[in-house]
Amino acid sequence: MIVMKFGGTSVGSADQIRRVGEIVRSWQEKSPMVVVSAVGGVTDRLLKLEELVEDAGKKAEAETHLEGIIQSHRDIIGDLELEPDLLDEVFEEFRDLGRGMVLMRECTPKGKDRLVSFGERMSSRLVSAHLRKIGIPSQACEAYRVGLLTDSRFGSARPVDDVDDRIRQGLADVEGVPVITGFIGCNDRGEITTLGRGGSDYSASIFGAAMGVEEIQIWTDVDGVLTADPRIVSGSRRLNKLSFAEASELAFYGAKVIHPATMIPAMTHGIPIRVFNTNRPEVEGTLIVDSLEASEKGLKSVTSKGNVAVVTITAAPMLNQYGFISRIAEVFSRYEVVIDMIATSEVSVSMTTDQRVDLDPVIRDLSVFSGVTVERDKAIISIVGEGMRDDMTFASHVFDILAEKKVPIEMISYGATRMNLSVLTSADHAKKAVCALHANLFAKS
Repeated sequence: MIVMKFGGTSVGSADQIRRVGEIVRSWQEKSPMVVVSAVGGVTDRLLKLEELVEDAGKKAEAETHLEGIIQSHRDIIGDLELEPDLLDEVFEEFRDLGRGMVLMRECTPKGKDRLVSFGERMSSRLVSAHLRKIGIPSQACEAYRVGLLTDSRFGSARPVDDVDDRIRQGLADVEGVPVITGFIGCNDRGEITTLGRGGSDYSASIFGAAMGVEEIQIWTDVDGVLTADPRIVSGSRRLNKLSFAEASELAFYGAKVIHPATMIPAMTHGIPIRVFNTNRPEVEGTLIVDSLEASEKGLKSVTSKGNVAVVTITAAPMLNQYGFISRIAEVFSRYEVVIDMIATSEVSVSMTTDQRVDLDPVIRDLSVFSGVTVERDKAIISIVGEGMRDDMTFASHVFDILAEKKVPIEMISYGATRMNLSVLTSADHAKKAVCALHANLFAKS
């Protein structure tokens, strides 16, 4: 058994869904489970609808926007020659929710999760119906109806401890190829939750781990994990194999191919992940495994992560005092703000995080016992690969490259594992830094 997860671009049109159907057919002997994202662009359109419903002056625009989302799916139904009423029930529920939000001019976190869930709920029915049309028995499944129970952290939910047993029980009676909604689950009150943007990868890993599959496949619009983002570096190349540790570092520090949480269930259960290109299924892709042979180690990729803020906490009394760092960490934990990099001196601590989160309560609470400053519009540049740990000159070489290109370095992170060298710079230097590092470090690798 395998899991095949198809992203938004892979199900973004009738032609793409036809392509998905042929790919699933080619893997039928492996008893695939399919996990799908929303049709490409639909999640962003649903988030735009959320903005419109909260503006009293944009009621008509919100209604038009809602109907536009529905029409996009009707167009795909027509192009695939599926039953015209395939999504009518979902459309009516979607209309009722959207119009109710327009009247209330409010979208709570719970309401937002329910709103954005419609993307996957509609795409799973489209894909499943097409599979049946081409002779592949299939059943569309909302993830929460086949066992994906989560906590109630709307927008960033995580599965409950016994989710594996629940999924095995939930899928036991599903006939044919299950086409499961990625990204969404529900809590113990039956309220729809989401796993965060990119959470369909995570869903695939959760279901794969629960069912003990032999491989988790992530089907996307690139040939695999590359040595750099091809939108930034035109000469980036596909990597044949990565370790879970390398892939985790890349995912966390900006690589767009895999959601960071994807690795957790796969690593725990020792299930390999393979990244394929839906538009070029003949390409081998990138295999992600538990560990690498010595000959497979080396530099793997350079990546960048934007929208970074630096929070600096300054307090002279912290000199030689224990417990200060834990006090700071407790504030970030209280508001569920994730920290990326940390740098300390005798009287200050600097931490990087996503500048798009609400930092105001964090700053307020930190200010009670320290001085706090926040700098925004930064970027983290990361070079990843198990091979760098044995090269004592590697860090100096990286700094020389950045110095030659006049890229200012504001923070450095080079942990004990020496698998990831990360530097912080201003956002407007990020592209130049990535291109220079790739040209010098990967040109001959």
